Amino acid sequence: MLLFSCLLCLGLCSMRPAIAGNLPQDLLKQPATEISVNLSNAANEFKFEPNHLELVSGKRYLLQLKNPSQLKHYFTAKDFADASWTQKLEAGKVEIKGAIHELELKPGAEAQWVLVPLKAGKYSLRCPIAGHTEAGMTGEIIVSSSESTLPQ
Repeated sequence: MLLFSCLLCLGLCSMRPAIAGNLPQDLLKQPATEISVNLSNAANEFKFEPNHLELVSGKRYLLQLKNPSQLKHYFTAKDFADASWTQKLEAGKVEIKGAIHELELKPGAEAQWVLVPLKAGKYSLRCPIAGHTEAGMTGEIIVSSSESTLPQ
């Protein structure tokens, strides 16, 4: 357990997402950094706003996902999801736990995804609905190693 905690803190963890029992308890008590992401906008433009997210491995985040358009859209970042631990996902009156790979947000829908990225890397984000990716509904998620945030 101590070895896993050290690896997580240093951002060197290259294993599959951990279960809650393997995460340091102080991490689960840590307030989540909130990031809002819109899937399109009221003008129905095919884009994520913002389309570039910068996260740090081993930190807890709350992604506030909203679809303000009149079309459904997907938040698809499978490699990022595989390299993260999901604490919970809430949409409407439903809470989902476990592995998340893709989220579909219908017009006007909102979802809250609480997660901890475990592996540093550059991950692609896209909406795989036919024509949406090609029209520019893409982005990237950069996860840096937690060691790069230590004071020099």
